[in-house]
Amino acid sequence: MSIAATRVALLGGIYSNYLALQVALRQIREAGVDAIYCLGDLGAFGPYPDRVFPLLQQYDVQSIQGNYDHSVGHALDDCRCGYTDPRDNHYAQKSYDYTLENTSSAGRTLLRGLPEEIQFEMGRHRVLLCHGSPTKVNEFLWESTTSTHYLNVMLNELGVDCLCATHTGIKWSRHLNDDKCFVNVGVLGRPENDGQTCVWYAILSEHGERPLEIQFVPVAYDFQRLTREMASEGLPEEFQETIMTGWWTTCLESLPAKERKRGRF
Repeated sequence: MSIAATRVALLGGIYSNYLALQVALRQIREAGVDAIYCLGDLGAFGPYPDRVFPLLQQYDVQSIQGNYDHSVGHALDDCRCGYTDPRDNHYAQKSYDYTLENTSSAGRTLLRGLPEEIQFEMGRHRVLLCHGSPTKVNEFLWESTTSTHYLNVMLNELGVDCLCATHTGIKWSRHLNDDKCFVNVGVLGRPENDGQTCVWYAILSEHGERPLEIQFVPVAYDFQRLTREMASEGLPEEFQETIMTGWWTTCLESLPAKERKRGRF
């Protein structure tokens, strides 16, 4: 797909955090972009998953299907998140059960119909959006464990200049050979285990013959309200603590050593 775009906004896992999504979309509209894309996982972790859909429609956000979206859309038995630790899977199941129960039939229909990836062109650059990776929807592409060689080979085989993903919950980017790049756009749904309550999205900009420019943008939102709503919906206190403190209390076992050292544990 070719679009006349020089700036696009890229949103990672929303995780039902409609409050952060509202703020992010307002920021993006004020900043001015040619298109807004969501890289999947609309629900999970937070309260009221159906509140996300009207916002995406209002701002004409094009979304792809994450592992959560596929599972909720097809009413599977779990989120297919890719965790291996029993404790992580325990809390993932609590999150998934709540999200599935509180997503309307119309919402599930929408999730089933999302594409697995989106490709478009920005000037001379071909961009591919996926959730985890182009080969596996729940692959964790961490900065410390994903080699530059692996990314170069992947982009060359795909015939793209920029690959954008999410799923890990922590933003990062890397410039590769021949002005190519990889971007993990982060997530809007929860902080990234750094002691800050803000969340993040990315802006991708095209400047003619120069490499694509990658900008990560923080989003400050009413995290205290989100925590209160999580409590009223009976979501785990561990989830609430993450929103309030900016430190992860679950999913820690999936973190590689270098990423884990950046946290408090």
